Amino acid sequence: MEKEKNKTIIDKIWDLFASVKLAVIMFSLIGLTSIVGTVIEQRAEPEKNIKVLTKMFGIEHDAAHSVLGALDRLGFTNMYHSWWFLAFLLIFTANLIICSIDRLPRILKLVKEPVKPLPEDHFKGFGIKKEVVLKGGLEKAKGTVMDAAKKALGFQFSEVREGNGYQLYSQKGNFTRLGVYITHFSILVILAGAVIGAFFGFKGFLNIPEGRSYPVAFARGHQIKDSAEFERILNVIDASSGNLQNAARQLGMDEGTLKSKMRSYGIYPLGFQIRCDEFNVDFYERTDMPKAYRSWLTVVKDGKEAVKKVIEVNDPLSYEGITFYQSSYGLVPGGAGNAVFRFRVSAAGGRPEAMDLRFGNSFIIPGTNITGKIEDFSPALGIDDRTGRPFTYAEQLNNPAVYINFFEGGNRKFGGWILKRYPETWRMPDGSSVEFAGILGMQYTGLQVRKDPGVWVVYLGCLVMAAGLFIAFFMSHRKIWIKLVEEKSGTRVIIGASANKNRHAFERRIDRMIGLFGKDREGGK
Repeated sequence: MEKEKNKTIIDKIWDLFASVKLAVIMFSLIGLTSIVGTVIEQRAEPEKNIKVLTKMFGIEHDAAHSVLGALDRLGFTNMYHSWWFLAFLLIFTANLIICSIDRLPRILKLVKEPVKPLPEDHFKGFGIKKEVVLKGGLEKAKGTVMDAAKKALGFQFSEVREGNGYQLYSQKGNFTRLGVYITHFSILVILAGAVIGAFFGFKGFLNIPEGRSYPVAFARGHQIKDSAEFERILNVIDASSGNLQNAARQLGMDEGTLKSKMRSYGIYPLGFQIRCDEFNVDFYERTDMPKAYRSWLTVVKDGKEAVKKVIEVNDPLSYEGITFYQSSYGLVPGGAGNAVFRFRVSAAGGRPEAMDLRFGNSFIIPGTNITGKIEDFSPALGIDDRTGRPFTYAEQLNNPAVYINFFEGGNRKFGGWILKRYPETWRMPDGSSVEFAGILGMQYTGLQVRKDPGVWVVYLGCLVMAAGLFIAFFMSHRKIWIKLVEEKSGTRVIIGASANKNRHAFERRIDRMIGLFGKDREGGK
């Protein structure tokens, strides 16, 4: 009690940060708030999170809006950058460091302390105690014991002569007591990697129409206060192929000011251009369930194509530390007017000829006088079972179809809907074939864009943690003393041993060693 009264304020603060209770409290707070941060999508559009809250808690839209507003004021919509979450991490980090420093000297003493011979009465207090009698003299028994110990335990023994016998002693795994500190260090490395990623990386999105390229990505949930300036900055950066020096010069500002404005608008410069050459969705046969969707991407650096890759879900493209994940897709508004429709056209029995056409274009079936004209388009064509009339049932390319009329000598000869996914609609009444091969320029690919310079630090921390946990849980500090006492009937072997973990496993290995004494053991076979 007197000792507690004499403690200074610094001592009390040190004791607080060295306590396990504080570690449990901070770990619990970080875990609980992270659950909220996982449910509430960070930096997302408000409507997205309102839908989540409505569905999860069964509340009305207005109530969900109020709840989201409260969470936003508390910082949960951008939690990992909030002051209080960073404070939690700093307190937890300080607790971990001080807790480790406070206990480390005692552990280092145990690690460095050499094993020494023990008085006879100490052998009675061991958790692992064994005693056997070996036939023969003292020197023979010592040789038998050391050979068996080397095979079963792998220990190298020191020895000391004692009156009518020897004492053998050794230890292994004294460094394993540092396993918990290796684990503590790994947590600090992982936290450092997370902080580096949060402050020097970004997580954004990019919707790229087929055939277009972008030198920037965008943050989610940013409010654009001046849309005219936002568009002007984007247009100049695009025209400069992402060169911020040139863009700043054209905008009449220095590069630092431009970067500051870009951050305020949630614009992330990539340092190169990313182009979507083509996007395609494969569906399960005769259904509208997507089987796979792929984007053909090209990285353009300094005016040259640096990398080409077809990406799909779980197979992203990475370049210069930035990773592009396939996330979503959709139709470009008004895209039908600018789209290219791809066909392979042939007369009856003739060779197909590739044709790229736009809406309203005409074409001639090779080797005939028949002219076709694209007059209508539907991204998802359905037929009403009751009336037999066609209708569009979705605003995605679920079942794209074009309506083509065919003329000969100025008169309509035949016509109808040609569906991309149904080859039976490609065959014309006169035996010619108009294969609907694809559409280019109508869809956009939705990419999740991520730059995380701290990810390799996190990976390193995970490897160090795996090593620390393995040492802490599966390895132990083992000590063993063997006393050999010469008697009239033979040599008495007294074994005392200890292990700070996995004691039963160590005891089994000692039993195995005793089993190797074989016929030398009194009563052995």
